[in-house]
Amino acid sequence: MSKEKSSSPVYSIPLKYRKMENLHIVFWLLKDIGWCMIWKPLGIAMIFPTLIISIVIAWRTRQYVAELCHNVAITLWITANSYWMISEFLHFDMLPLFGEYTYKHLALIPFFSGVLILAYYYLYYQPRHKEEEEAEIVEA
Repeated sequence: MSKEKSSSPVYSIPLKYRKMENLHIVFWLLKDIGWCMIWKPLGIAMIFPTLIISIVIAWRTRQYVAELCHNVAITLWITANSYWMISEFLHFDMLPLFGEYTYKHLALIPFFSGVLILAYYYLYYQPRHKEEEEAEIVEA
């Protein structure tokens, strides 16, 4: 192992948080399977645990800006994805909203919000806080 690799900062996640993140993936997959198979009760029921756990994960990582930004973007992605699924299940996805935009396009609001949060992090915050971010990783 090279000297550079052995002195690299390590970011560790407590086991109970990792287990919750893994369970989050199970709920997310079940939600998307429900959507794909048009199993409305499963898809809609899985929105709640998927969204709640993503909010809890974001809250628990709030002291680390990088983690917070990515986890809030994930929460917004799940929100957009869930709205889109519901709009298809309830058959209002293709109803006209204005011009060529339909109600499905409202999902773009949380999608773009997540992109803006990540753009803020990568284009503004990270370049100005490199030393601070490295110190946070070492402390974890």
